[in-house]
Amino acid sequence: MSITILGIESSCDDTAAAVIRDGKLLSSVIANQDVHIQYGGVVPELASRAHQQNIVPVVDAALKKASVRAEDISAVAFTRGPGLLGSLLVGTSFAKGFALVRNIPLVEVHHLQAHIHVHFIEEEGKVHEKPEFPFLCLLVSGGHTQIVLIRDYLDMEIIGKTIDDAAGEAFDKSAKLMGLPYPGGPYIDKFAKLGDPDKFSFSKPRIDGLDYSFSGLKTSILYFLRDQQKINPEFIEENKNDLCAGIQKTIVDILLLKLLKASEETGIKNIALAGGVSANSGLRDRIILEGTNRNWKVYIPEFRFTTDNAAMIAITGYHKFGKGIFAPSDVSPLARMDF
Repeated sequence: MSITILGIESSCDDTAAAVIRDGKLLSSVIANQDVHIQYGGVVPELASRAHQQNIVPVVDAALKKASVRAEDISAVAFTRGPGLLGSLLVGTSFAKGFALVRNIPLVEVHHLQAHIHVHFIEEEGKVHEKPEFPFLCLLVSGGHTQIVLIRDYLDMEIIGKTIDDAAGEAFDKSAKLMGLPYPGGPYIDKFAKLGDPDKFSFSKPRIDGLDYSFSGLKTSILYFLRDQQKINPEFIEENKNDLCAGIQKTIVDILLLKLLKASEETGIKNIALAGGVSANSGLRDRIILEGTNRNWKVYIPEFRFTTDNAAMIAITGYHKFGKGIFAPSDVSPLARMDF
C-alpha cells in the first residue's frame, strides 16, 4: 500500500506545501513574502498574517499539482520548530485540522533535521545518489551553523555548532554594513565572483573543538569599514567586489576549517551540505575542491532544496511514518526545539 505524505512548512516567511508518495516527490509549492524586503528583515507579525492568507491556496495547489486528493493522504507532516512562533502556529494548526477531519496521523518535524533530509528526496525520472551512512553534514543557514553526524535517517548528533552568530547572519550583517539590500547573502555571493578574495583579510576566531563563532568577524568588518570610510567616504562602493570576495572567503575558510577537523576526528569521508547558505557558490566550490583533494564523497543539494521548502518536511515525515513515530493531537509548536 502506498504511503502519501503531505508536508507543511511555515517556520519563517515562506509558506510551503509538498506531497511525497513512497519517498518520491510529486509536488512542491512555495509562497514567498516580499513584504519583508522594505524592513531589512523578517517581521514576525507580518509573517504570521501572510501565512494565514497563503496556507490554504498553497496546500490546494500542492495537492492539485500532485494529482492527489485529500482523501489519499496517509499522514500530515509539519514543522513543529524551531522558528517564529506565530508562523509555526499557522502551519501546526492547519496540519492538526487537516489530520483531525480525515482521522490520519500527525508527524512533527524538526526544521533543521529536515534540511538534512533533502538528500533523500527522490524524483521520477531523475537519478539521485543518496549519502551513505554514516556521513557528516555541514548545516548552514541564517539562524544556525552546525556540523551533524548522521548515523541513520533518524539518528543524528550535533558535534559542532555556533556559540553566537550563524554563518548566514555573518553574510547578511556584513552586507547590511556595506549598504547592500536584504537578504544580503546572495548579493555578497554575486559581487564576490567579480572580486579579489585576497585583497582584504579579516580576523578568524580561535574556538576550541568543533564549535564556530562569527560575532568577532562581524565586529572586525564593522571597524574596518568605519576606519576606511573616515579616510575615503567612497571606500565601500569603490571596493565592493573585493570586499565581498574577502568576506565570503573568510566565512568559507572558517566553515571548512572545522569541517576538515570533524572529518579527521571521526574518520568519515562522506560529506554533505545543507541549509540556505549551501546555495553560496563559494562554499559549494570550496567543498567540492576539498572533496577532490581529500578523497571525500561530497553531496550537495539542488539549489531549490537549499532554502526552506515543504519537500524536506514531507520526506522527513515519510521516514518517521515508517517507524510509526506520530505526534499527539494536542501538539504545540516550539520556537526553540532540541535537535
